[in-house]
Amino acid sequence: MSFRKFWKIEYTLTLFAIFAIFVLLLPTTIQNARQASLISRWNEKYNRVNYMFSVLNTHANEEIIKSLKKAQTNEERSKLLILLMQPYLRISSNNVPSRHYHPKFMNNSRIGKNQYYYFDDFYYAENNTIIGIKDLEQQNADDPMFMLMFDLNGLLPPNRWGKDIFGINIYGEGHIEPFGKQFDMADLKLDCSEKGLGINCSYYYIIGGGFDE
Repeated sequence: MSFRKFWKIEYTLTLFAIFAIFVLLLPTTIQNARQASLISRWNEKYNRVNYMFSVLNTHANEEIIKSLKKAQTNEERSKLLILLMQPYLRISSNNVPSRHYHPKFMNNSRIGKNQYYYFDDFYYAENNTIIGIKDLEQQNADDPMFMLMFDLNGLLPPNRWGKDIFGINIYGEGHIEPFGKQFDMADLKLDCSEKGLGINCSYYYIIGGGFDE
């Protein structure tokens, strides 16, 4: 075999090997890029919602605030919260039919109706986002009043916590905190993995945690 033919065979085999590696890595690369985009969007969304609540605390109609604190039922309080947020997030008054939307934890396990992070009420908002609202029973004054969840992809998959779903707690004084703020980095990292629930990714990503760590 001539040197030229041998070189062509070697060159061809090298190209095939590079192509095979590229094909194997392509899905991971696309997934990583997609997740990086979602993390960036979550950081932007959180900063915007945080700013929104700081404005609400300063300029919200006092009667609405009083009504929110005096509301007797969960449904009444939730409707008042939507009324406050509607101009900022363009929340629709129409609920998302539950039969069309079934969020899961990061480890792909289902969220049961008796679980703390189960939401009954979902609404469409700007940019096809889905917002979930849950009124909480306060045992102490320091407990959160509401939980909000944001599915940045709306009805599109994966509909999983820590992937495209993130959440915040809303407190009586009007300030907010992302889920997971009470945990240390080791616990955050463990939960924000394929074996975890993904709930605490909401804070983990804000403080610089990475999905590929």
